[in-house]
Amino acid sequence: MSPFIASLTSRWTSDTGSMGQFWRVGPVAIIHLAALIVLFSTEYYELPRMLAFLLAWAFFNLAWLLLLRRPSVAAVLSMVMIAVLIRVSEFKYNVIWQTVSFVDLMVIDWSAISYLFAIIPGLAVYVLIGSVVTGLTLLLLWRLDPIRVPRLTSLAGGIACLLGLGGLSMMHPFHPENIWLPQNYVSNFARSGVDALVAYARGGYMESDATATDRLKMLPAATCEPTGKPPHIIMVHDESAFDIRRAPNINVPAEYGEHFRSFDGKQRDLIVEASGGPSWYTEYNVFAGLSARSFGKFSYYVTRIAAGRVERGLPNALRRCGYRTFSLYPAPGAFMGTQMFQASTGVQNFFDMKAMRARDMEPDSFYYDTAIKMFDRERGKGPTFFFVYLSANHFPWENRWRPELTPDWKGLGNRPIIDEYLRRQTLGMRQYQQFLERLRREFPHERFLLVRYGDHQPDFASRILDPSLKNEAIMQRIMTNDPKYFTTYYAVDAINHRPLNVTSAHDTIEAPYLPLVVLESAGLPLDPSFAEQKRIFERCRGLFYSCAGGAEARRFNRLLIDAGLIKGL
Repeated sequence: MSPFIASLTSRWTSDTGSMGQFWRVGPVAIIHLAALIVLFSTEYYELPRMLAFLLAWAFFNLAWLLLLRRPSVAAVLSMVMIAVLIRVSEFKYNVIWQTVSFVDLMVIDWSAISYLFAIIPGLAVYVLIGSVVTGLTLLLLWRLDPIRVPRLTSLAGGIACLLGLGGLSMMHPFHPENIWLPQNYVSNFARSGVDALVAYARGGYMESDATATDRLKMLPAATCEPTGKPPHIIMVHDESAFDIRRAPNINVPAEYGEHFRSFDGKQRDLIVEASGGPSWYTEYNVFAGLSARSFGKFSYYVTRIAAGRVERGLPNALRRCGYRTFSLYPAPGAFMGTQMFQASTGVQNFFDMKAMRARDMEPDSFYYDTAIKMFDRERGKGPTFFFVYLSANHFPWENRWRPELTPDWKGLGNRPIIDEYLRRQTLGMRQYQQFLERLRREFPHERFLLVRYGDHQPDFASRILDPSLKNEAIMQRIMTNDPKYFTTYYAVDAINHRPLNVTSAHDTIEAPYLPLVVLESAGLPLDPSFAEQKRIFERCRGLFYSCAGGAEARRFNRLLIDAGLIKGL
């Protein structure tokens, strides 16, 4: 062979080897480079978040390497996981304004998956095509990848990543409120995972005693015998409502305080478990008659976790007495698992914003009018229970919302945000009175019991209740559940009905007792679980979770678990 041909052959062999090495190693490098691009395009430029992303990415790769040993296959599968997580988070945020957290994965079930396929047109086709393409790509890389990573190395690296995430979470704790931010999909998921798994390992989802010495004596389903014709019951979830006169130096409209009084002229306080935001805490209180605080670090996801697991509740107790139950909800039913949660506690007819054709925020009159139309169709079939969830006085209050609804409104001289809050609150008070007048006028022979309550104080309330306190002191008091920051109101009204028993309607009660007030005011007999809760009420004088450091709530949870009214918790 001539020296020239030998030189060409040698160079071609060398180039072919280089190209072969590129095709074996290049895909891995490209995928890791793509992961860096995803990091900088989806995470805020904050060191803790970026570190969490990198640790999560490394852990996914090492976990797949532990199983498969091939770096290119592990990288592709990790990228698929990241892409799916981000896409599902974006979709969830567009629908219910929250990104995916690790708790979503912990509580996922087939109904949630089927719901996702139902509301995304063509999702099944996309999943099928994606699976085929991914499968073919993995098959090709499996044959080309010459590298084999020792499993012990992968295991050690994975453990190191988990320890790194744990240390990062200790130095920069994850706050559930972060899921409201429309980015940080991967870092939020990773950090929430550490937080959730540690909390679950310590005590599961919900606090309860290990055993109980007594039992609830359960009754047959249809054993409710009211003392008379039961009234129709309407509960009104009064968004962000409290008596702002609790704060000093606030100017309010004339007769402002009348809204907070009951049929007997008394003003009553409700101690809720949310401060300035999560309405679903109080929703859980009034539907299940239980405490969200029993869920500890999982409290933020209480309705998601309770959906399908907590069957004890006010609607189910009313159904036992022949009521048909309705809920008008001003947001998507999937928000915080609300529709599934309310169904498990006994709501038969659930109407979310789409079903009612509501906009993002509607005046209270929209929901009152909807309730009246539904009631007019249903009243001949027996007693009804309507849960009416309001939204007009939801934050933000920086801008004037629907000014045409209050053409006669004049500022009161407070800070603009407070005046806007009071404008909307005053509008809601007027529309509630108009609602009562319509019920009296249009249904003169029907009996109604109405119970309304404030779900939490507005988010700015903590800064005006005691202006002398700094933010750190305020947060400390909120963290220790100072009632000042958790007190709203509840009121009992009646039309053609005199509440028969108001012994549970103390001047101050904790929110889980509100169903007890409803049942007794309607003259309905208590089932064994509510009868037991009434005994707790009497022992604890209106306190529930706060009584005996949570001991009464833990014992009661165990009784409900043993009775089969709470499952899987």
